[in-house]
Parts: sequence; structure tokens; C-alpha cells
Amino acid sequence: MTDISTIEAALDAVAKGRFSAVKFSEGRVTLVLNVGGLDVRERGQIEIAVKGKLLDLDGVAKVDVAMTAEKVERRLIAVASGKGGVGKSTLSTNLAIAMQRLGRKVGMVDADIYGPSQPRLLHCEGKRPEAEGKQLIPVPNDYDVPVLSMGHLAKPGQAIAWRGPMAGKALEQLIDAHWGDVEELIVDMPPGTGDVQLSMMQNHKPVGAVIVSTPQDLALMDATRAVDLFNQAKIPIIGMVENMAGYQCPHCGEVSDPFGAGGAEAAAKTMGMPFLGRIPLDIEIRKSSDGGTPPACTDDVHGQAFRDVAKKLATWLDNQ
Repeated sequence: MTDISTIEAALDAVAKGRFSAVKFSEGRVTLVLNVGGLDVRERGQIEIAVKGKLLDLDGVAKVDVAMTAEKVERRLIAVASGKGGVGKSTLSTNLAIAMQRLGRKVGMVDADIYGPSQPRLLHCEGKRPEAEGKQLIPVPNDYDVPVLSMGHLAKPGQAIAWRGPMAGKALEQLIDAHWGDVEELIVDMPPGTGDVQLSMMQNHKPVGAVIVSTPQDLALMDATRAVDLFNQAKIPIIGMVENMAGYQCPHCGEVSDPFGAGGAEAAAKTMGMPFLGRIPLDIEIRKSSDGGTPPACTDDVHGQAFRDVAKKLATWLDNQ
């Protein structure tokens, strides 16, 4: 026998988290559907799916849907470093995938306007985003992490030689897109402390920042500058991640530390911030990332370090 609980279970399958005020009387179902953040096409698709699902239930003859455009609250998490070459983009990708696997609604913004790499890492090179009016629609991929990047808009290999204001405007288009029901945006920041970073913090204030560094002193000096920039903008530092931390020889099993060991953890302690974990220097991580199959998308041991950091990030977000 169809009742409210049966109807709500059916709605969970096609519109979880988007329906409210469900009523059922004399064969007629009425409900409110929150379509905030969805474009016209997506609104039509979800309405058709809801009506189709409910009309398949015994005793349901009519479905009336009222739509509301209540805005989805979206939080931005910046993944930053003070310099390039520390693996920030790889960490960003794997954090986003690991968060999605934890059941969170996650999207990715590749804010590295001059050196975009997310299309390669998320295996969606060559795809161009569609647009709804003046807003871009994020590019889908195999990992259910919608993404937008200058790499989707520029020709392959094309140098993006823009001055700061143009780069800032491009970043604004990537962030103010049709993100649908995405609740958390991982923002892969460019290296350094320049115009794009300032535009990001002033116009789209993140809820917090994850700082990435390798263990050696030079990288830590630059990471400290990035921390200072976020502190000046009063953006909380979620914690620091030490990347390329330890290399295990695949032949003899011996572990060496070509970039040093423990530097980022010590720096985090000195600056009074949490240490989120270490990511090893591992050729399998490099191979899988270059091949568009990030280790966090599987249960492989190489993705465990990323999953551990993602759990700490999720806990921090839930406590805000």
C-alpha cells in the first residue's frame, strides 16, 4: 500500500535532499522541489524523473510539483602552496575524489589559470564546457567530480599570456558556474601569492585552506609565505600536507628521503596548525595520475594517504 514513507523512499532515489512538504491524498501527490543551482535543462530532467517515479507507484494518479530556487550553500576549500612543483594539483584531484567517495557533493575548480592540469588528472581532456546563458556548465568525468578549468577552454598547448585582471575574470567565470547540487568546491590554486590568489580571496572567500609542501627547507619557506597570505585575509588554515615524503625502492624495499623528512610536520607545529598527513614519493602515484586514473578512485594502497587526508578535511568541515 502506497503511503508517505513509500513516496519519500521513491523520491530519495531521484531527488535526494531536494524535496520537502510531501503530501498524499486521494491519489494525488504534492511536493516542493528545490532546484537551486540547477540550469533549465537540469530542472526539467529532475521534474520528469520525479513525476515518472511517483506515477509508477500503486494508487498515485497525479503529481503536482512546486519548484523553489533556494540557493545551495557552497563552500570553497583552497589547496595552495607557495611555489610550483610540490604536487598541489595531484593532491587537489585526489582529495576531491576521496571526498566524493565519502558521500560528499564535490566539484573541482582549476584556478591555476596559466598552468591548468585538472583536465589531464581527471581524464577529461578535449572536452569543452557547455553554457547556460552567461554561465558555464562544469565538465563531467568518470569520477563524478564536475570540473572547470582553463584547460577546457584553451587549445592544447596554447600559452595563456594574460595580465592579472583578465586572469581574475576567468577565475570568476569558473567559480560562478552552474554547479548544480555541489556543496563543496576544491579549488586548485596557482602557485605563489599573486593576482589570481588575491582575486580568489577577495571575491570568493574560501572557508579554509590546505597548504601543500615538500619537506625541504626551500619549499617550506615558500609555504610559510602562502600561510601568511591566508592569515592576512583571515582565511583559516585547515592544515598542512607533506608531499613527496619518503621513497621506497621497489627492488630492495629500502626507504630513503631525497627531499628530507618531517619538515612540513615540524613547520605546522611551529606555526600552530594541524598536520594532515604525508603523501609518499611513489612512481605508481605519478603513473596513475598522468594516466588519468588518480589513486584515490580505487581501494589501492597508493590512494590510502590521500583518503586519510580527505577524512581529516571532511571532519574539519563538519565541525564548522
